[in-house]
Parts: sequence; structure tokens; C-alpha cells
Amino acid sequence: MRLTDKICIVTGAAQGIGLATALKFAREGATVVVCDIHAEAVDTAVAQCEAAGAKAEGHVVDVTKREQVDAMVQAVKDRHGRIDVLVNNAGITKDARLQKMTEAQFDAVIDVNLRGVFHCAQAVADTMVAQGQGVILNASSVVGIYGNFGQTNYAASKFGVIGFTKTWSRELGPKGVRVNAVAPGFVETPILLTIPDKVLDHMRDQVPLKRLGQPEEIANVYAFLASDEASYVNGAVLEVSGGMTV
Repeated sequence: MRLTDKICIVTGAAQGIGLATALKFAREGATVVVCDIHAEAVDTAVAQCEAAGAKAEGHVVDVTKREQVDAMVQAVKDRHGRIDVLVNNAGITKDARLQKMTEAQFDAVIDVNLRGVFHCAQAVADTMVAQGQGVILNASSVVGIYGNFGQTNYAASKFGVIGFTKTWSRELGPKGVRVNAVAPGFVETPILLTIPDKVLDHMRDQVPLKRLGQPEEIANVYAFLASDEASYVNGAVLEVSGGMTV
């Protein structure tokens, strides 16, 4: 198992890619720290991780609230003495064309997808540097590389996450801390539930593999990057999209 005895924090871990990542890490031997804003969903995810044979604990955390992030990180450090991996997965969408997007829509997405990533990474950085090792993995998107119609706020946040990744890999790399990003394409998660079937069919047609990705396929990449097998991967943005941008 690639993550045996690793203390791994996953935000947005109660559904979708976050839950798949928590379960993958559990199967790889990690102690999984499940973070999400929904208490019942956190409890369910923790139970699923434990059923997979892992040690797991849950924290109700809103990543936009720095005091909640700091409290969670301190609790994890107090209990385990270290933090090995942070997966900055929490994210939201509030789509609209530029001319129709409200400030509230823009601010909400930037607050979760960008400020939340900053909060969590900054909260664990000192611990990882003191350890002389650690891994920070950030959720970007193909939208954060190529843009997308109706997603000014989301694209800006995911472009920003790439900027974070490149910068932190330079700052923290000399201290033994690797920072990488994953840029998923279209993945079948609850975030797509509001999209009409016609649009989903069009999305599939854009992918050479002619299907949407599964959350587990993104989780597999996170597990690789979190493991020692990726010990020389730093500052990378790994696109996992079925070749949709080829």
C-alpha cells in the first residue's frame, strides 16, 4: 500500500472526487481526515473509509473560514503529531455568462475555490516544512487551463490554483514539500446533476474516449502524486481529461 501510515487531509471529501479520493487513500493505508461542510455526509464518509480498513476521522470545515481551517489542522497535528498530505479538493460552481454574472456568484466561487485553497495550504505549510517533507495537491481543472463558456469565476479560480501550485512548488520544494495540481476534465459527479442530458452528450462527444471520467480515475492520480512514487514530481499540473484537449 502506497500511503501506509500517512496522515492525509482531504477537503470537500463527502462526495464526488473528494469522497473517491478519501476512499482510495483509505485503501492505500492512509489515515484519512475527512473535511466537508455537511456533518452527516462527513460521518458517512468516515464510516466508508473505516469500512475500507483505514483509520479515519471527520471534521466539519468551511474552507472559507480561516478559524475553522486552523482549528482542524491543529486538532490533526495534536492527535497525530504530523501532517503528510493535503488534498485541496473543496470547490463549487456558480455559472453565468460575463454579462449576467452577479458579484455574489463571482465572490462565492473565488472564496471557496481560491481563498479556501490558500487557507488550507498556509495552515499546513509550517508543519510540513518543520517535518522536512509533505505533499500539497490542488484541484484545478481543464477550465483553469483553457477557459470555458459561462465560467468566468470558475476559470479564474482554477487558473489561480495553477498559479498557487507553481509558486508554492518553488517556495516549499527546497524544504522537502512537493506541490502539484490535478486538472480533471468532465467527470461524473453530483456537480453535473443540473446539466441537461443534451449538454452531457455534447460533453462526451468532445472527449476522444467518448465518455465522462469517473471520480475514481481522478482519485487514482491523487494517490500517485501523494505517494513516494511521485517523489520527483513537483510544480506539475497533470491533466486528466480523456484527451479532450488534444
